[in-house]
Amino acid sequence: MAKIVLGVGASHSTLMNTHWEETTHKAEAERFRDALYATRERIAAARPDAVILLGSNHFRGFWLDLIPPFTLGVGECNASGESGTPAGPQQVDVALAQHLAAEVIEGGRFDLAFSARLQIDHGQSHAIQYLLAGLDVPIVPLVVNVFAPPLPTFKRCEELALALGAAIESFPEDRRVVVIASGGLSHQLPWPDWRDPHGEDEDFMVQAWLDGRENWADYDVRRRQIIRAAEAAISPEFDNRILDLFETGKAAELAEYTTSELEEAAGNGAQELRTWLMMAAIMKYIPAQRLAYEAIPEWLTGMGVAVLDPATRPTH
Repeated sequence: MAKIVLGVGASHSTLMNTHWEETTHKAEAERFRDALYATRERIAAARPDAVILLGSNHFRGFWLDLIPPFTLGVGECNASGESGTPAGPQQVDVALAQHLAAEVIEGGRFDLAFSARLQIDHGQSHAIQYLLAGLDVPIVPLVVNVFAPPLPTFKRCEELALALGAAIESFPEDRRVVVIASGGLSHQLPWPDWRDPHGEDEDFMVQAWLDGRENWADYDVRRRQIIRAAEAAISPEFDNRILDLFETGKAAELAEYTTSELEEAAGNGAQELRTWLMMAAIMKYIPAQRLAYEAIPEWLTGMGVAVLDPATRPTH
């Protein structure tokens, strides 16, 4: 039988790869990177047979021609490889992935999209790069739409996570499963609501999201320039409050946020916290251990790492 042995929430930023030398908050950056490496060792010590990898869409695998709220990879998986992240085919635990899809969909628990040829971006591959380096463990990728409104509600994310948790535990073969959530914490990306763009840059971004399926790299230089020109909008107070909820086993309170409330509090990038909520729900909301929190303006993001370990539940 499958057993869930560890949960991880970790922020991501491709600017770690492309602008490390230009990062002036070097001590903060090194502490965050070291926390990722320490988490990788925790994952290795858990001896996983498979990793459920929850991440977001950044318009390199999903486009405005079709945006499901949730898409489970059940076959081939390719990473786009942008900004120094892993590229090409990724190993998938197809048997576990197809079991999850069947249990969740055919069991009437949730209407979930799936893909037998999924393309992921740094919403998942950043975690593969830093948290799974050298571990040779297959993934089951789940892409959550957090950047193309209307977005799935936090409550709906929780409902899917609970269904997935039950489906994991019903898998009849032996599997030690780690659940990783990639994304967050507070940050504001210079990305428009595609339904109402304003100005030349926002028009360009929406056009890239419409037309980029076959040629996303053609748009990437200007897209990168727009992102690099953005000013950081990090909220350490919000981030620490969220991490406190995880540490005290109260992460379920995230499910009460609306999309607009969260964006007002922590920026559009904080919508990625849907993946953290889902991970915590799968882990049955056990208390977490905070390994790092750093506000790094050069990366535009509040960078956090937390681990949920059933074997060493923290006491508070």
